[in-house]
Amino acid sequence: MTTPALLPLSGRRIPTLSPGAASFPHHRATLRLSEKFILLLILSAFITLCFGAFFFLPDNSKHKRFDLGLEDVLIPHIEAPKGANSLFSAGLGAHHREEEESLRDKIRADHERALQEAKEKLSKSRDELRAEIQTEKSKVLEDLKKEGPKPLPPVPMPKVVGVNDGDPGEPDIKEKRDKIREMMKHAWDSYRQYGWGHNELKPLAKKGHSTNIFGNSQMGATIVDALDSLYMMGLHDEFKDGQEWIEQNLDFSVNAEVSVFEVNIRFIGGLLAAYYLSGQEVFKVKAVQLAEKLLPAFNTPTGIPWAMVNLKSGVGRNWGWASAGSSILAEFGTLHMEFVHLTYLTGNPAYYQKVMHIRKLLAKMDRPNGLYPNYLNPRTGRWGQHHTSVGGLGDSFYEYLLKAWLMSDKTDTEARKTYDDAIEAIERHLIRKSNGGLTFIGEWKNGHLERKMGHLTCFAGGMFALGADGSPDDKAGHYLQLGAEIAHTCHESYDRTVLKLGPEAFKFDSGLEAVAVRQNEKYYILRPEVIETYWYMWRFTHDPKYRQWGWEAAQAIDKYCRVSGGFSGVKDVYSSNPTYDDVQQSFFLAETLKYLYLLFSSDDLMPLESWVFNTEAHPLPKERAQTTAEWRALKQ
Repeated sequence: MTTPALLPLSGRRIPTLSPGAASFPHHRATLRLSEKFILLLILSAFITLCFGAFFFLPDNSKHKRFDLGLEDVLIPHIEAPKGANSLFSAGLGAHHREEEESLRDKIRADHERALQEAKEKLSKSRDELRAEIQTEKSKVLEDLKKEGPKPLPPVPMPKVVGVNDGDPGEPDIKEKRDKIREMMKHAWDSYRQYGWGHNELKPLAKKGHSTNIFGNSQMGATIVDALDSLYMMGLHDEFKDGQEWIEQNLDFSVNAEVSVFEVNIRFIGGLLAAYYLSGQEVFKVKAVQLAEKLLPAFNTPTGIPWAMVNLKSGVGRNWGWASAGSSILAEFGTLHMEFVHLTYLTGNPAYYQKVMHIRKLLAKMDRPNGLYPNYLNPRTGRWGQHHTSVGGLGDSFYEYLLKAWLMSDKTDTEARKTYDDAIEAIERHLIRKSNGGLTFIGEWKNGHLERKMGHLTCFAGGMFALGADGSPDDKAGHYLQLGAEIAHTCHESYDRTVLKLGPEAFKFDSGLEAVAVRQNEKYYILRPEVIETYWYMWRFTHDPKYRQWGWEAAQAIDKYCRVSGGFSGVKDVYSSNPTYDDVQQSFFLAETLKYLYLLFSSDDLMPLESWVFNTEAHPLPKERAQTTAEWRALKQ
């Protein structure tokens, strides 16, 4: 069997079959790619120099003069004065010949030096070449370290309020809040002991854990995700430990393929929130460093980003299962909040421009029944499979339309109009009442409504309440009521299980309501969406049932998900003897425990008049009067 030999041709490598390749020594066939590249580079330089010699060296056999046009290149400033005699012309010609000969001498010297270097390289062993390559790499890295990152421009720090305390006053509520803080400390301490530096924790195996959304990296996702929760809860020693790890170890120059969406909401969102809460510059710097690594994901024909990007190479691609290579609505539609803040902090309009380009592209597209399908092909700019959901694949796209408006201090009216139109279509086509009177949000699949609602969809109750103020046609009361109905339905999905924890998805047909049917939908992985809605409903209504429901969920989590090494998801919420999935998700610390803590705090902790929470529950300040001019200028 012959081996393909790679030949350089116009900068490309073209595989051809070499008849003698099968007899090559084994070590030749196993040369590393970087070594092959060096040899090919030397060969290319040799060939180039040969061509250079052919064109530039004098042809002695024919004694032809090669005119280099030196009068134009070397002495363009010399002009012959009027009436100049032949002596001047002769002198100028002699000058031309001297310059020409000097240039030829230089070319000869360069040619001979390059040939000598090529001979030396080709005579070296593989180990010598490897050592030389490593030396060059080290030199480049050292030079980069010396240069350091470019300093960020000074911008006014938005005035932040209500970042700690929030004492609820009532002793029984304070006791519940203290319990949530204790749960947070158990989750953090367990991760600190058994999974430090890893992305997540396996609390039963007591070791680190990671998933494909973070590639093969160990970027401390739990540390970054938990920082703002620690800060709000007054766990400042733990916050300091996390900050020190980030300063010393958080590195994004890794050969890892990561989810653009997940890294944006967890890492960039978490770092920005930590910066705004604490004022520590390291968080801002790290957020910007990571954001620069995500930008190559937008290099597609449409500007719709790839789902994944390699942090080192910048190469992007989409999930193989996503409708013929499509990008996902909830992923490329959930970048706006963080990217607007990145533009503000860096002065670089590219971040803002990229997310606005996505919005404008979507605005031009036809939407079936006014609904946004979950899949969009980044190459063709066409919708994929016509599947619409307010749960997984679609959810946070709608959330970010509303929150873009709120974050702009309600000046981004385009975002608000797009949100209102989308919610109107959702209410018309997806929201129904069950036979038992439960309001639910189904999923639209190829022209029909599937009467199933996911745990992820339960965030929408809070979204409807948050967007009630500012609704068109005086519908504020209607949307607040709709939020309450969704909260009630999602509470029922918890209450109808043995463990009092909600399943991943639940149906409303065949006589079953708010109950999971399939075994693969009966699990609970420490998700926050139901508690998120309880918190928003509490803030807008102060109905005590939301605190009661939140406490029921907290007790169930502590009873059934707590283990000696942290907290774990469970595989069947309908079983009295549940088995664990052995994963403590980073969002448990970022969202679930944070929303519970806020639920049992007073409203002056993270007031909604000043803060907007991203979809990972990381708070970002609104544009306020003291910084509005700077924000506006950057968006022009």
